[in-house]
Parts: sequence; C-alpha cells; structure tokens
Amino acid sequence: MTAIEQTEVRPRGTRLPRRARRNQLLGAAQEVFVAQGYHAAAMDDIAERAGVSKPVLYQHFPGKLELYLALLDQHCEALLHAVRSALASTTENKQRVAATMEAYFAYVEDEGGAFRLVFESDLTNEPAVRERVDRVSMECAEAISEVIAEDTGLPKDESMLLAVGLGGVSQIVARYWLSSERSVPRDTAVQLLTSLAWRGIAGFPLHGAEAH
Repeated sequence: MTAIEQTEVRPRGTRLPRRARRNQLLGAAQEVFVAQGYHAAAMDDIAERAGVSKPVLYQHFPGKLELYLALLDQHCEALLHAVRSALASTTENKQRVAATMEAYFAYVEDEGGAFRLVFESDLTNEPAVRERVDRVSMECAEAISEVIAEDTGLPKDESMLLAVGLGGVSQIVARYWLSSERSVPRDTAVQLLTSLAWRGIAGFPLHGAEAH
C-alpha cells in the first residue's frame, strides 16, 4: 500500500476560504509529489487527494509545474527560516553550530517528507526548480557566512566557502541519517556532527576577542 493509499481521502464538497483551500491543495500535492515524484504524479491524483474536482484545483494553480513550484517555494522558505532562527538562537558559537545542525536534521525528519522536494527532486532539469534549489542553498550559506565573517574577520569569499561546506555537510549527513533508518539516535547524530564541525570551525579564532 502506498503512502497516498494509506492517507485518508478528504471529503468532497466542503467550501473553504480561498487561502485555506490553497493550503489544503498544497498539502495534498505534497503528499502526492513526495510519494510518487513529479513525473508520475497527476493532477487527477492531487484533486482526489484534496477531495476537490479538477476545475477547483485549476482555479488555484494553472498547471502541475506551477503547483510544484508553489510547494517548493513554501518549503525552501521553511528551511531558510529554520537556519536563520538557529543562528539567531544564541550568541555562543558552539551552540550555534549545534542549533544549525539540529535545524537540518529536524527539516529532513519532518513526517511530510518535504525535504525530498528540495534536496531529492526528480525535476532538477527544470530551470525554475534548479534555480530555487540552488538559491535556498546559497541563502542558507550566506546566513551562516555572515556569522563566520563577523566572528572571525575572514573575507567574505572565504567565509562563504566555509559556510557552503557546513551547510552541505549538514544536509547530506542528515539525509544519510534518515535513510539509514535512524540507526543512531537523532540527538547523538547531531552531537557527533556538531563535534566534527566545531573542531574545524573553532580553529579560526574570533576576531578581536578570545574564542568561546
């Protein structure tokens, strides 16, 4: 039985405010795209999952690609918000590293599986998708690099290089951890990755102050 078959189909005929209906359609689309991938998914499947007719679905989204991009925008923004919130959660740098790692692990472990649309899309040959995926990776790295540059005094380009490395390691390891059936407890996995990253980044002394 597929993930779509396991989820209860929503009843038809319920009238919702436009924003609520849009959110409902995005939720249904996420279930279908995560379970089936973009190419195998059909608008019929999404309409059925949402409990609406296809004309209602097309009133909100003119096509499958537009629906996918709206969903991708939503979850790219969620990742960026999580990373920025983690960086702002403390001024103690080791805790910042841990919070950022935790943000990536929490993102990939979300039961909706939205990270697959961002990191494992089967539509990355589509320019609009590739642009969004690349942009969120760079925006997350830029947020991290700002902290590195401020704390270490390193030039912008060098700080960005380190930030891309930290962000890349975080999402790759988090995805591996999830695919390995969480054989290591999440807290332990975050702690291990934090220790690895911290031992590297702590080698760059704080600019004009002693390191934490």
